[in-house]
Amino acid sequence: MRRAGAGTRLVGLVMAGGLVAALMSLPLVGGLGLVAERASGSATELSPELRSGIVPEASTVTDSTGAPIAYLYDQFRIPSGSVSAAMRAAIVAIEDRRFFDHGGVDPIGTLRAFVHDASGGAQQGGSTLTQQYVKNYELYVTATTDAQRAAAVAPSVARKVTEAELAVQLDHALSKDEILARYLDLVYFGHGAYGVGAAARAYFGTTPDRLSVAQSALLAGLVQSPAQDDPVAHPAAALARRGLVLDAMHGQGAIDDAQYATAAAEPLGVGDVGVPRAGCSAAGDAGYFCAYVSSYLQAAGLSPEQLAGGGYTVRTTLDRSALDHLVTSLTAQAPPGTSHVADVMSVVAPGADRHPVVAIAANRPFGNGEGESAYDLPVVPENLGAGSVYKIFTAAAALDQGIAGIDTVLDVPAGGSTLPNYRGADGRPSPVRNAGTYPSRLSLTDALAQSPNTAFVELEGRTGVAPAVDMAQRLGLTSLDTPGPDGRSTADVAREEDQASFTLGVSPTSDLELANVMATIASHGTWCPPTPITSVTDRDGDAVALTEPPCTQAVDPGLADTLMVGLSRDAAPGGTSASAAASSGWDRPIAAKTGTTQDQESAAFVGATPQLAGAVITFDDSASPRPICDGSPPRSCASGTLFGGTVPARTFYRAMGPILAGQPVADLPDPDPRYLDAR
Repeated sequence: MRRAGAGTRLVGLVMAGGLVAALMSLPLVGGLGLVAERASGSATELSPELRSGIVPEASTVTDSTGAPIAYLYDQFRIPSGSVSAAMRAAIVAIEDRRFFDHGGVDPIGTLRAFVHDASGGAQQGGSTLTQQYVKNYELYVTATTDAQRAAAVAPSVARKVTEAELAVQLDHALSKDEILARYLDLVYFGHGAYGVGAAARAYFGTTPDRLSVAQSALLAGLVQSPAQDDPVAHPAAALARRGLVLDAMHGQGAIDDAQYATAAAEPLGVGDVGVPRAGCSAAGDAGYFCAYVSSYLQAAGLSPEQLAGGGYTVRTTLDRSALDHLVTSLTAQAPPGTSHVADVMSVVAPGADRHPVVAIAANRPFGNGEGESAYDLPVVPENLGAGSVYKIFTAAAALDQGIAGIDTVLDVPAGGSTLPNYRGADGRPSPVRNAGTYPSRLSLTDALAQSPNTAFVELEGRTGVAPAVDMAQRLGLTSLDTPGPDGRSTADVAREEDQASFTLGVSPTSDLELANVMATIASHGTWCPPTPITSVTDRDGDAVALTEPPCTQAVDPGLADTLMVGLSRDAAPGGTSASAAASSGWDRPIAAKTGTTQDQESAAFVGATPQLAGAVITFDDSASPRPICDGSPPRSCASGTLFGGTVPARTFYRAMGPILAGQPVADLPDPDPRYLDAR
């Protein structure tokens, strides 16, 4: 293909300059003379952005197999790759038939359009593809405000002259093929499709290299007026416009008689036209996981603006099959839309060097519609706590300090425990009482399984509140450090006020963090951030480095292994989740713990095998929390009150059982003798 030489460009500039002078003499635009004179005399240069040609592309979030779950974008644009010869010919034929001959500005076409318009004929476009590219780049890439976008398309002579100057420079800097490829990747084709890659997918469910003559003619015809020639809203107009493109292609020899006849006889051939919805609300059951991915990537160094336009491919750790099991169990135990109850579950895989998040879900769909929630329920701490699950932290602190081991026998005061640092709602010292009847003495292992309050408040009195709080943070409750309205975090308040109630789980808690606590214990005490990311690559396929916290040895491996054993009786007869485990057919060794807050406003269950760890929290997130009743809809308090061993435990076992099906039954680790009894 012939490139315009320097002489042709010079002629083009002279003729364009003459045309501008002629236009300046017209009364209609004479008032713009001074502006145009200054613009034509300026040293306008290509910006680095325009020279690079980088355009916004949608980022794709996939599951662990690479299947897309969501697209993040402001403009849905995907790489076009190779483009069919028919598509290239169609856009040149209808928009700029001398594209391969001129030097960026076509004086003949500009003069023809001016004369035709001045004579009262139909309005003709005088801009070349290169000029259109310059204008559209400013409109879709450079401009960030409404005022800038309006200026990018303003019908001023000054803008036109600047556009022409840049077009000539661009034609000198790039090959014609490069300019054409950039143009096709940039322009808007309607229905949310930017660039020919998105357009081929949106209109025909294909890729640009497979576009036929008829399909190419339709798309090329849309560039001038995507709304007016929309094949969905205005099929007759679209058909007529496609015919004009085919006529131009045939007249210029781009297609022969047979191709022309075949294409002209074809129907429009569009079906359900459109691009994927943007954001996590379009991810279906994976919406909560997607929201966590987005927030995780932002914390790791990728801004929302980068994600919305950077063309990244984010491969996540999401296991679709596991997600399906979570959703099935969650919605069975707490049907969505029937009450104020939220039921959430997270699953994390233990590991020595990373803790992949396998799945997170809730019983409510993710979104902004009725019955949906855009709040990241499984991830962000709720105002309600996890109840007796926090006794794990007191037990771990006791093992860490040598105050007790899992075989150490604890007193279980039946009449209640009155400690100076345990206060009721009125702020005054208040006795801690048990919710049931227990033996007067229990080993720490049995106490974890049966969960008497008095035994753990007494034990916390020996370890101190601060070490229990520290242990919770070390094992994975990192959000306890998040500052509140007064600048103090939950952990700060618990330490400063010496809150003995900490061991009873009154603090706001993240379900995902609880799952990661169990993953830390199951990883021989190694804490890693719960990561949803397998890899991130940029638009060129290069790996993107993320800033992620390193794994740390949170507690001694022997302590973690022994604590796993100390939590092993919760599913056994006499344990608080025994009934839920039996009814679910659970038959694996598991470290587990239930928890219920005062007045049954929330309840929780955590569990871990050597392969997977998880947590469930069931809570009331209405404006005025009230006791949650455990029964079939319509819910009635007469049917029973929520405990950690009911809805949360059943949710866990009935989801985790199918997820682990087919995997070998793994034994819990051997306990370390150093942590069997007090040292």
